[in-house]
Amino acid sequence: MRTLTAQDENYLKAVWSDGEWGRATTNGTLATTLGLAPSSVTEAVRKLADAGLLAHAPYGAVSLTEAGRLIAVAIVRKHRVIETFLVAELGYGWGDVHDEAEVLEHAVSDRFIDALDERLGRPARDPHGDPIPRPDGTIPAGDEVPLEEVAAGTSVRIVRVSDAVPGLLAALDAAGLGIGSELVAGAIAFSQGVRVLPA
Repeated sequence: MRTLTAQDENYLKAVWSDGEWGRATTNGTLATTLGLAPSSVTEAVRKLADAGLLAHAPYGAVSLTEAGRLIAVAIVRKHRVIETFLVAELGYGWGDVHDEAEVLEHAVSDRFIDALDERLGRPARDPHGDPIPRPDGTIPAGDEVPLEEVAAGTSVRIVRVSDAVPGLLAALDAAGLGIGSELVAGAIAFSQGVRVLPA
């Protein structure tokens, strides 16, 4: 198999992330997520499918093969451990870590991430509440639900927030809300990308 570039890894991670949040992936959604031209995405998806990392029917959804999933989960693990380190040890805010982790995830080894994970006490979740995949690729289960699916007036606790929803982290910060905050469903104007448990 050819050596993967950082961009190849970003494709795999984007497809995995869509699946994690219950979204379907197409060439069009990848182009939007990655900020690339649709023609570039079509060619890259074809190459990754030829390499056995993606499955894609013409004009259909894009999905990971098992080999692609293993690579994607390893990249997600690196990203989330790095984000956790930046917040816990270097004082970054949760809205400031994504771009740093995007760069670093491609530059560090699995050995480095394992050492960092141990140093942090093997956290189960990153600063956004996302589960951190274990070294063996398994992912801690969670039973949180999307805030938009909770009946208005229900007391809930925020346990997970998507850093892919534009402006969401800043809006939560402005409202004084974060992981662990309790609120009443329907009391805030934004709910997309917020996962909760009963308070």
